[in-house]
Amino acid sequence: MEKIYITQDVAKEAKELLEKEYTVVIGKNLTEDELCEIIGEYDGIITRSQTRITKKVIEAADNLKVIGRAGVGIDGIDLEAATRRGITVVNTPESNTIAACEHAIALMLSVTRCIPQANQSIQEGRWDRKSFTGIQLLDKTVGIIGVGRVGSNVAKRLQAFNMRTIGYDPYITEERAKELGVELVDLDTLLGESDYITLHTPLTEETRGMIGAAEIAKMKDGVRLINAARGAIVDVKALAEALASGKVAAAGIDVWASEPLLPENNPFITMTNVALTPHIGASTKEAQAGVATDVALGVRQVLHGEPVATAVNASPITKATLRVIQPYFDVCERIGHIAIDLAGGRISGIAVEYTGELAETETAPLTTAILKGLLSPVLQQPVNFVNARGIAKERHIDIRETKTARGRYYTNTVTLTIETNAGSHQVTATLFDRKEAKIVALDHFRVDLEPKGCFIVAPHEDKPGMIGQVATVLGGAHININSMQVGASNAKGVNVMAVGVDKDIPTVIIPALLNIEGIQDVKIIHCEH
Repeated sequence: MEKIYITQDVAKEAKELLEKEYTVVIGKNLTEDELCEIIGEYDGIITRSQTRITKKVIEAADNLKVIGRAGVGIDGIDLEAATRRGITVVNTPESNTIAACEHAIALMLSVTRCIPQANQSIQEGRWDRKSFTGIQLLDKTVGIIGVGRVGSNVAKRLQAFNMRTIGYDPYITEERAKELGVELVDLDTLLGESDYITLHTPLTEETRGMIGAAEIAKMKDGVRLINAARGAIVDVKALAEALASGKVAAAGIDVWASEPLLPENNPFITMTNVALTPHIGASTKEAQAGVATDVALGVRQVLHGEPVATAVNASPITKATLRVIQPYFDVCERIGHIAIDLAGGRISGIAVEYTGELAETETAPLTTAILKGLLSPVLQQPVNFVNARGIAKERHIDIRETKTARGRYYTNTVTLTIETNAGSHQVTATLFDRKEAKIVALDHFRVDLEPKGCFIVAPHEDKPGMIGQVATVLGGAHININSMQVGASNAKGVNVMAVGVDKDIPTVIIPALLNIEGIQDVKIIHCEH
C-alpha cells in the first residue's frame, strides 16, 4: 500500500480522505536532514509552509510521486528539482482565497481605525480617545498589486466601501479589469495615487523585494500599506524607516520573509502604527478544512495517475477547460499505448488532430496524456503529466497539434499520427456520449474497437478462410478470443482483422500467424495503462 506523510499543521480532513486508500502517517514538521532520513519510504507528502522540500530532500525521495502544499505559496519547494524527478507538486490556490481576502481587509480596517492600539490602551486601564483618531475609507484610492484570486475579491469588497480601486497586474487583460471594476495602471502610477496599497502577488524573482526604499519614496505621504501575500515582497527595514518618519502612516503585515518572526529580526518592535499578525491569513476553520480536502484530492489524483488542475509544474488547466477535456484523458493515454505497439521503429515526431468540441478548447494536457501513454511502455523511468513533455524533448520528438471543426465520420475525435524511421502510423479515437471510448481507425482501416485489454491487428487479403485460420492458431495456443471484427480499407482487396483476446499473447505465436497465406502483418496491441 502506498504511503503518505502529513505534517501536524494540516487539518484532519486530509487524513480522513486519504486513509481509505493509503497508509497515512501524521508527523511533525521536520528539518531538511530529518526529512532526508524518512522521505524514501513515502509516495506522497502533504505539508504547509513550515516544512521545506529542498533539492536535497527530493534527491533522497526514491518513491516520492507527489508533494502537496496545503496552501498557495510554493516558495518552500524546489520546483525545478521536483519537475526533473517527475514529482508532481500540487497546491490549493482557491481554498483559502476568501480567508486571505478578509484578513487583508481586517488589517486595513485595523490600521485605519487604530483598533489594536485602542484595545491595548483599554486593557492597560487607560481611556484615551484622542490618540486613536482614524480616517475613513470612503472616497479613498486603494492600489491593489496583483489582481488575481485574492486581489479581485479584495477589490469587490472595498468597492462596497465606495473606494476607488486601481490595480497593477501585468498578467490580466483590460477587459478582465473592467469586469472587476479595477482601473489598470502601471506600478509608478499606483504608488503615487494610492491612499492604501495592498499586496496580493506570489513570491517570484520578479516580485521579490518589489517594495523597497525607492518604491516607498514614490508613494503618497501618509499612505497605508497592507501585506498579506508573501513576506519577501517587502523590504521590512525600509518600511520600518518609513513608518518611523511618517512617510507611511501605518502598516498591516501578516507574512514574513523568515518565519517564525523572532524579536531580534522584528524591526517594528515598540512601533504603535502597525498591526502585526503571525501568518494567519488562511487560518479560518472553513479555509483549513477546504485546503486539507483539496490538497488530499489532488494527491489522490496524482497517485491514481490522473491529471490535476492544481498541479503547479504541469500544464495548467482551468476548471472550465477540465470539464470539457476530462472524459478524454483515458482514451488519449490508451491511443498512445496503441501507437507505440504499431510503431516498429524509433519515433521522430507525433501529430495530434482534435475535432469537434476539442477544437474549441485547450488541448495541451491531452497531448501530454498521449505522450505519457506513448513513452511509458518503452522507458525504465516513470513518465507522468509532469515530465512527459520534457522526456519527449530530450529524445528530440517533434510535437504538433492541429484543430478542425468537424471530423470526417465522427464529430469529436482525437487522431494521433506517429512518425518513425520505419514509416508512420495513425490511430483515431472518439467518445460516444462523452463516455464510451472507441478506436474508429487504425492506419487506413476503419474499425470499431473498445480500447481495452490486448488484441491482434492483422492486415490481410480479402478472401475466404482468413478468420478461421487465425482462430485455429490461437486456439492451438490455448488463447481465448473475446471479440473479432474485420475492418475495410481504401485499398481494394485488403482488410484488417482485429482480434480481442483474454490474455497477453506470447511473441512465439506471431511467426505462426505470419505463416498464414494472405496475412500481411501482425501487431500485438496493449491498450491498458
